[in-house]
Amino acid sequence: MTSYANDVNSYSSDVTNSFGQPRSGSPSREELMVKRWQLFMRWTQSIDMRYYLISCSSVIIMFALWVFVTETGIANDLFLPGPAAIYDAFISASIEGYQGSTLLEHVGTSLYRILSGFGLACLVGIPLGIAMGMSRDVHASFNPFIEFYRPLPPLGLYTLLVMWLGIGEASKLALLFLAGLPGIIIATIQAVNDINPTYIRASKTLGATRFQLIREVYLPGAGPTILTGMRISLGFVYTVLVAAEIVAATAGIGWMIWDAAKFLLSDVVIMGLIVLGITGVILDLCMRLIGGLLMPWTRVKKV
Repeated sequence: MTSYANDVNSYSSDVTNSFGQPRSGSPSREELMVKRWQLFMRWTQSIDMRYYLISCSSVIIMFALWVFVTETGIANDLFLPGPAAIYDAFISASIEGYQGSTLLEHVGTSLYRILSGFGLACLVGIPLGIAMGMSRDVHASFNPFIEFYRPLPPLGLYTLLVMWLGIGEASKLALLFLAGLPGIIIATIQAVNDINPTYIRASKTLGATRFQLIREVYLPGAGPTILTGMRISLGFVYTVLVAAEIVAATAGIGWMIWDAAKFLLSDVVIMGLIVLGITGVILDLCMRLIGGLLMPWTRVKKV
């Protein structure tokens, strides 16, 4: 928006005087308006305005449909409260709290668990995935175990983790770690395998060491695909959060949703789901921004 405003102000100062009147020999006011419209259209094209308009329209239509089915009585308020009830639940949980903790405390507890489990999965999964992609021996050593536990249901794993680690934070973090690990490893392996072998052979010909290959070839070339795998894994960690917080927890957005569901507090449940979704979108956006800063070549749009 700043770029568009600067372009308009620059052009306006060139063709008008300090009183806003056209300078001698300058375009007329109608031509000035046409030029401003052209600058505006150029700005909208640069940010892909059509994409954002469609996205905003989809959200508005869904919200209007929600209001319609709740206000007309098509949906039972017990199971689908209206937006006003969700807003009241949000204000109540934020100020008065829910079961002894405010909404901010619930969100903070869940974010700590999510970021801890997901961060540990990245610290283990990315180096292990690179090693498995570079070496067939390493791949043969670890792949059977990853492929075995990857399709296992989280609740099935959680029962075993509780038996081993107890009902405290350790079992919850371990479950979230195991939920996010396979996607990161598989994406990293695929990213390493997709790198052009010519780059690797050229680097070796120039005398690159193994560490230099990883830093200068594998990480830059595999970075975009690894980032995609991290985003997918973060979403899966979110889906497992509720399962991780239903056992012996007293705080957390997932626990709040599960506890409210036991008492048919649909407004709290839906409010919690909306907050959980918004935090997920924000984290995903942060990951994309960080990826764009670390890998600026990914910001180039393909025609």
